[in-house]
Amino acid sequence: MLSKKGLITGCLLVSFLGLFSQVSPDCGTAIPICNNTPVTGGVQGYGQDDFGGVARTGCLEGSLSGDIESNSAWYRFRTAASGQLGFNIGFDAAEDWDFALYRASDCGDLGEPIRCNFFDNQDRETYMGVGEDPTGNTETFLYEPWLEVEPGQDYYLLINNFSNTNTGFSIQFSGEIFQTNPDDALDCSIIDNLLGPPVAACEGSPVLLDASTTHALGYQWFLDTGSGYQTIPGITTPTHLAATSGFYRVVVALPGGSQIISDVQVTFSPAAIAYPIADMGNCGGTSAFNLHDLDDQALGDQSPDEFRVSYHLSPSDAGQGINALPPEWLPSPGSLTVYYRVSSLQNPNCYDASRHFELIELPPPILELPPQALLCEGGNPPLLGPLIPEEGVSYQWSSGETSHRISPAEPGSYTLTATRTEGDLQCEISQTVEVIASVPPAIDQIRIADLQTSNTVTVEPAVQGNFEYALNDGPYQSSPVFEGVPPGSHRLQMRDVWGCGTLTETITVVGYNTFFTPNGDGYQDLWQISGLEQLTDPVVYIFDRYGKMIKQLDDTSAGWDGTFNGRPLPATDYWFRLEYEDQDGQRINARYLRTHFSLKR
Repeated sequence: MLSKKGLITGCLLVSFLGLFSQVSPDCGTAIPICNNTPVTGGVQGYGQDDFGGVARTGCLEGSLSGDIESNSAWYRFRTAASGQLGFNIGFDAAEDWDFALYRASDCGDLGEPIRCNFFDNQDRETYMGVGEDPTGNTETFLYEPWLEVEPGQDYYLLINNFSNTNTGFSIQFSGEIFQTNPDDALDCSIIDNLLGPPVAACEGSPVLLDASTTHALGYQWFLDTGSGYQTIPGITTPTHLAATSGFYRVVVALPGGSQIISDVQVTFSPAAIAYPIADMGNCGGTSAFNLHDLDDQALGDQSPDEFRVSYHLSPSDAGQGINALPPEWLPSPGSLTVYYRVSSLQNPNCYDASRHFELIELPPPILELPPQALLCEGGNPPLLGPLIPEEGVSYQWSSGETSHRISPAEPGSYTLTATRTEGDLQCEISQTVEVIASVPPAIDQIRIADLQTSNTVTVEPAVQGNFEYALNDGPYQSSPVFEGVPPGSHRLQMRDVWGCGTLTETITVVGYNTFFTPNGDGYQDLWQISGLEQLTDPVVYIFDRYGKMIKQLDDTSAGWDGTFNGRPLPATDYWFRLEYEDQDGQRINARYLRTHFSLKR
C-alpha cells in the first residue's frame, strides 16, 4: 500500500443520505463547495446539454443516453491557498462513474478538462479521483495525477454515472493544501447563504448554526430528515445546536413583514474509537511485521468497511494522519512505541489517535539448520540442532523431542521450533531439515562387452542407491556404462549423489574367451587374454578347481593350449588371476574380473 507521505489529510467529505440530496445536473447551477463539501444521495438524469451536442469533452464520450451526460452532478470551487490538491469520489463497487475537472470561471467557456477519467469499473473499485486512492491501491486506473493550485483559481467538477444504476457518491478532498491551510484551503466567499456551506461533522460533536441577523424580529427553525421540513419546537433563538443529520432551515422575520429563508445540509459521520492493543513482542530482523493484523484489536466492534487504522511512530503523525507505517513493516531492534489512528472512511476528520502500544523486538533464537542432512547406512546418524542451547530459549521438535539437539535414526522432515521468552513476551521461529537416507557406493563387478580394442564397460553396484560415475577423472555421469574404453588400467570413481561417500578403484579392462576348444581344428585352440600389452609387466596365473597353478602367461605368451606338463587336461572350468605393475611400481591384483573360463573337448 502506498503511504500518504505526509501529503494527504483527507479533510473534506460528502456521504450518502439516501432519501434527500443536493444535486445540480447543470453547470450553470453548480453546487458551490467550501471547506465542508456537499452531501448527495445520488443522481438521476441531467438538465440541459452543457456541451452543445458535441460527442466528446476530454476523455468523456457518449454514454448510454447518447449524450456525454446521463446522470450528472456539477460542483464548483475556488482555491484560497497554494499547494497540492486532490479528491476522492466514493461509490458502490458495482457501479460505473466518470468525472471531468475544468479550470474555468464561466460555464460558457469550460474548455478542455485538466483532469478526466472515463475508465470502466471492471475491477469493482470503490474510489476514483485525483491524487491517490485512499485504500492504498496503486494499481488502479481510476486516478489522475495531483493538481498544483494557486489562490483564486476557479474549477468546475462534473461527476457522471455512465448508466442508470447508481446509489450515490461521496466527495472527499485531499492533499497538502489542507494540511497547510486546514480552515481556508477553499474560498467560502463563493457561497451566498446565511447559514453557510454544507457541514460534515462527527457524531457526538454538535454543530452550531448561526442565523444572527441585524434587526431580526424572530427566528423559526425547521429540520428535514427525508420526509419534508418539520418545525423544531421551542427553538426561537438566532442559533441552533444541530446534532442530527439532515437539511436545516431557518426563517428570519424582519421588520415590514419581510423574511430571510436559509437552508443548510449537516451530515454527521460515525465517531471513531481507538480500542487498546496489548503490548507485544516480535522476532526482530526475521521478517516483516504485518501491522494490519492488529486492526481487529484497534477497531473493536467497529466495521472495517466504515473505519480504517493507520500506524505511526509519533503522536503528532498519528494526530495528523501523516507518515503512516507500511503494512509490511520491518521494525528496528529494541523497544518501540507505536501510535495508531482509527478514522472514519466517510470523514477522516472523525478520528481517535489517543492510544499506543509497545512493540519489543526480541532477538530471535539462533537455529541455522541445514536444509538437508544425510542418514548414511552403516554410519552414525546426523546431529541436528544448535551445538549449545541458548539461555531463555525452549526447543520443540516435530518428532516430540524437547532437547536442543537430536540424532534421527529415520529419514523424513524434522522441524525445530525455538521460543525465546522474556516475561509475557515471546519470539518464536521454526526451521525444517529434510533427513535423506542413502547408502555408500560399492561395486559388485565390472562387465566388459566382447573382445575388443575399444570396450564397453558397465559398473554393477553391489547395493541399490543413487550413484554417479566417472572414469579417469572425467566428468561424473548418472549412467554406469562407459563406451569406447581401451584395454588397460583405469581409475573409476563412484559416489552417492547425496554425499554419502565416494569410492575410488583401479579397474583393469582386458578381454578373454569364456571357453576354448583345443582340438587342433585351428579355431579357439588357445585360451588367451587380449589387452595385456597395455599393462606393465602383466602375469596371468591359471588354476584348476583345487587351486593348483597349472600355467603362467605373460604379454609375450601365445596362450594356453589346455595341457599340463605336455598332458591334456580334462574338460572343466579353470580359474585365473591377473597381476601387473602400476605407475608407482606396485604389483596390482586385477579386481572385478570374472576369473573363470571353460575348457571343452
